[in-house]
Amino acid sequence: MSSFEPNKRHLREFSIYFFNLKKSAAEAHRLLIEAYGDTALSERSCREWFQKFKNGEFDVEDKECSGMYRKCTKTRNWKHYWMKIRAKRKKNLHLLTDKQFHRDSTNNFIVIV
Repeated sequence: MSSFEPNKRHLREFSIYFFNLKKSAAEAHRLLIEAYGDTALSERSCREWFQKFKNGEFDVEDKECSGMYRKCTKTRNWKHYWMKIRAKRKKNLHLLTDKQFHRDSTNNFIVIV
């Protein structure tokens, strides 16, 4: 067996080859697994690359900011989520301050509207 281990670019170029042979992404994935084992692209990656090829994008190089975009998106979603929670808390606190509180005999608070 050969000691050749393909890199991402090689595997993506093979994906173009399979795409041009009218193979499906699943078939391409099976062929890559058969040839390269664990170093092959995942089936999901094959599907994503085939979608790019269908859209006419045949550049197999990584984009400069491909990983960073995902991190930024996740961070923005996280910040957006927490901003919503903080706004809800402020609204609830505002509603509570408009009310009067009274302690009953068991030291529990009772809200008086």
